[in-house]
Amino acid sequence: MSASSTYAINVKVETRYLREQSDPDANRFAFAYTISINNEGVIAAQLLDRQWTITDGNGKVQTVEGPGVVGEQPVIQPGKSHTYSSGCLLETPVGTMQGSYGMRAEDRHAFRADIPLFRLSKPNALN
Repeated sequence: MSASSTYAINVKVETRYLREQSDPDANRFAFAYTISINNEGVIAAQLLDRQWTITDGNGKVQTVEGPGVVGEQPVIQPGKSHTYSSGCLLETPVGTMQGSYGMRAEDRHAFRADIPLFRLSKPNALN
């Protein structure tokens, strides 16, 4: 069995613009995202930390790092997933996020699970 199939984490993201928390005149654009972290491997793995790179439409980059996600460090069993929601403020109506999760498998193997690049966009900002 290959290491990639033993330690296989798949991340899916859904985003939405938060009109009620945004103030375009003040360059404040609020977004929510819901992330599902699916353990497609054959061994349980705990999410220990996160690293994000957030880029707004002007190319301004923010890096966010910290333990767990929304105050949790979940253990995800094989074939199971962990879903959570969080948010992000940008100074532009469009931007992107990408990053990784630091994981530790039940056998103590440490690895990083990639969070693929995803777009944050106010409706109709991109035609």
